[in-house]
Amino acid sequence: MTSEHATFPGAHGSLLAARLDAPDGDARAHALFAHCFTCNKDIFAASRIAQSLVEHGIAVLRFDFTGLGHSEGEFASTDFSSNVQDLVAAAGWLRANRQAPALLVGHSLGGSAVLAAAADIPEVRAVATIGAPSDVGHVAGLFREHVPEIEARGEALVQLAGRSFRIRREFLADAAEQRLREKVNALGRALLILHSPVDDTVAIGNATGIFVNARHPKSFVSLPDADHLLRRRSDAVYAANIIAAWSERYLP
Repeated sequence: MTSEHATFPGAHGSLLAARLDAPDGDARAHALFAHCFTCNKDIFAASRIAQSLVEHGIAVLRFDFTGLGHSEGEFASTDFSSNVQDLVAAAGWLRANRQAPALLVGHSLGGSAVLAAAADIPEVRAVATIGAPSDVGHVAGLFREHVPEIEARGEALVQLAGRSFRIRREFLADAAEQRLREKVNALGRALLILHSPVDDTVAIGNATGIFVNARHPKSFVSLPDADHLLRRRSDAVYAANIIAAWSERYLP
């Protein structure tokens, strides 16, 4: 496997930090990975899935959304729509420098983002989600006790995964305006949904919401006993191998 780092402008013009993992020889296809809310491209689930796809001949670009990881910009100024625009920008970089992505993979809110972004990336043939919400507004539940303050003052500092993030009223308004299930219904690509029945961050009912609104070909794979972030190595490896094997039918 070979790896290289890249940067490209995102939704707000800030430079986004990315990593491209590729097979030693020619890649038969390229994939784009979107990480979970407030995470980064280097969490274990992202790196393990990228490694597994590379082993199957698929190059993977993963990047930090605006204001996260090593990317520039202010997180407080971002929202779900800007995440989708970041994804489209990443696909544009791949198209210009390698090959447009045929596969999109998204974890948690990143899964919702790839579902929304697919319509703007015509080369995509397949989409895989891991623990994705069926309603973007679900993310507000992670800091529900701060929502009244955000609505009243315009913003609030919230604690997520042991770190502080500034969330603004515009973020909530943007999330409420999304119509993700309609986009799922019009997806027009093969869809794989992976979700843990014991996920206590994004309940399993979200997988049902996505699945029933999607058209065939669609598949669901349970991730038994896995936590939301796939912190246990065996869970991340299992998800990675499933995505790699499933995608072979739909990619060049």
